[in-house]
Amino acid sequence: MTLRIDISGLPAERVRFAASPLAELTAMLHVLAEPAHHPRLAGWAGDVWAGLPPELADRLREAEFLWRSSQADFLIPGRPRPTLAEELDDVDRIDDERYVTAALVTTCGSNRVHFAGRSPLTDPTARERALDVAQARGALQEAFAERLLADPTAVRARVRRTLEQCAAAFFDAAWAGITVRLATDLRLKNDLLKREGVGAALASVSGAVTLAPDGDCIVVDKLQDKATAARGSGVTFIPSVFGRPHLVAVHAPGWHPVVQYPVVEPCPSEPVPLETMTLRLEALAHPVRMRLLRTLARGPHTTGELAHAWELSLPEVSRHLAVLRRAGLLTARRQGRYVRHTLNLPDLTTLGTDLLAAVLR
Repeated sequence: MTLRIDISGLPAERVRFAASPLAELTAMLHVLAEPAHHPRLAGWAGDVWAGLPPELADRLREAEFLWRSSQADFLIPGRPRPTLAEELDDVDRIDDERYVTAALVTTCGSNRVHFAGRSPLTDPTARERALDVAQARGALQEAFAERLLADPTAVRARVRRTLEQCAAAFFDAAWAGITVRLATDLRLKNDLLKREGVGAALASVSGAVTLAPDGDCIVVDKLQDKATAARGSGVTFIPSVFGRPHLVAVHAPGWHPVVQYPVVEPCPSEPVPLETMTLRLEALAHPVRMRLLRTLARGPHTTGELAHAWELSLPEVSRHLAVLRRAGLLTARRQGRYVRHTLNLPDLTTLGTDLLAAVLR
């Protein structure tokens, strides 16, 4: 499964590497919403939450759907600016239709809300569809969607104010601490781009980003098969310190293609018993379990949601989940009537290193 970005005929200078304050703030907000995805930043997240003014903490929770399991496209700029304020000004220039649609995709669940060309701002059927899907995801999602559709201007202003308050509360200090790392990474990428071409620069981004053999397409390993084109405006790659290990891609029609990639920082892994490694490799050997893991990588899901997503029976999904739990690759947590399964991302992230260490011990 891949995202393919068509760059046929695109001049090399239209493949850009640039830092974005807004994209990095979005990555930080994701860490605050999903600290389990980023165990090395759990301490930072705990300190930030402890120091947040109560009003700002409430604001972050009410709008967290914009960055929790996926990021709203307008939060990952295609044309990064030097300052957060400038990038927020660019967001303000987006029309309500594009802003609301992007916000609803994240609020209602990526690819779960489809309007068939009708605007939820003006078409009652599309509006009801959006609210129904938001309601199915929870009361907070429903309330946010209702406010967004009733008064997009007010919600947009509130979201901007929230992001501005984040700058004073924690972003400015964190951004100052990582700018050197981002600048160093950008120098490497842009030097490779200039000296060795697009293929070499992409190879340094991630093993999940490659240039097709014909050189006309950038291939990004993602959850679903998607395609977009970088005609005219080009494609932008944004480094992130707080985004690790996620690879975020903007590919929706009408949006500038963007890939936000993690600045890699090698870290030692704890020794893992060979028996555990054997269980994990056996668990990953089945194609159905790989599909389930790719879905769970987007966030917690119930057995029913996984069965629906992959058109499988509940007993079949349950059996596969049991194997993954025994291997330590999943955790399960009950929330009311439902049990949500969560990917054990740290152990999956270090799987290759753990295997090599187990073999060489």
